[in-house]
Amino acid sequence: MNTQSHPAPLRVGIVGASGYSGGELLRLLAPATSVRIELVTAHTHAGKPVEDVHPFLAGSVPLKFAALDVEQCKGLDCIFIALPSGEAMGIVAALRKTGSRIIDLGGDLRLPTAELYERYYKMPHAAPELLGQAVYGLPELLREQIRTADLVANPGCYPTSAILALLPAVAARLIDVKGIVINSLSGVSGAGRKSGVEYSFSEVNESVRAYKIGTHQHIPEIQTTLERAAKTPVTLSFIPHLIPITRGIYTTVHADLRPGVTPERVQEAYTDFYRNEPFVRYKARIPEIRSVLYTNYCDIGAFVEPHTGKLVVASVIDNLVKGAAGQALQNMNIMFGFPEHHLLK
Repeated sequence: MNTQSHPAPLRVGIVGASGYSGGELLRLLAPATSVRIELVTAHTHAGKPVEDVHPFLAGSVPLKFAALDVEQCKGLDCIFIALPSGEAMGIVAALRKTGSRIIDLGGDLRLPTAELYERYYKMPHAAPELLGQAVYGLPELLREQIRTADLVANPGCYPTSAILALLPAVAARLIDVKGIVINSLSGVSGAGRKSGVEYSFSEVNESVRAYKIGTHQHIPEIQTTLERAAKTPVTLSFIPHLIPITRGIYTTVHADLRPGVTPERVQEAYTDFYRNEPFVRYKARIPEIRSVLYTNYCDIGAFVEPHTGKLVVASVIDNLVKGAAGQALQNMNIMFGFPEHHLLK
């Protein structure tokens, strides 16, 4: 399988390009000369110019949305699927027959079993055979598998912030992996463009609220990925919150340190784990969302509470970039031999 940089522009298509993640992909890809956007689909907006739906792209993406036609996808090097969860699984098999390499930004391919999917996504999985074929697209954990993959399941936004916060502690066996507590606060764009009124800014403004306590669809994604890294069962509590900002996720993790683990050992483990990662910035200081907005960076700080001895880790990402479109482009770069910073900052 060819993973080298293309001498000619990479030919890409975006299925579901009218939503927030699709628009972010277009924003990041529009200036590129090494990648050419050849197809953008959006069923409800078919025939409309891209700039009618995404005015910020006026003059930079001179394309019209089309209805999805698999035949038109033939010849594309890479197809991004930016559809709501539940829609990709019905078209992935047909798209794979085009020979294109596929990156799905939704949740349909992230979990290991159809049973988990049905339990948390509240619908049956239409293509369970694909669950064992997709590579989970977290570069900091599975870079080599991504490099040769033809089907990648891009991680969710909450899982990206939570898993990156915990990977060094889990890999170095610094913590008790039973009873991890994760609290995440997200801007309203995380709910998607077609979300219900309860996720609108007027409902969220000047308020904060938790939602889907114990039932959020990202719980098994976080848990199974950490179990892969820990090579042992993991139990955790994950509580998401909506906050009155447009974009960004702030995650705080609490875990019990194993006996004898010192604050110095924690700092060493996090520094070493992320030393060569291009998009994780580890500093022994408290991160903030505004430092990562419109970038593909995840900023992390890890601390040991002096009065409890617990590990506390804070991580921040832009949910539309490192939590969605930016990570998808990072995966594309790995798959096709581009530098990982290609088109990203």
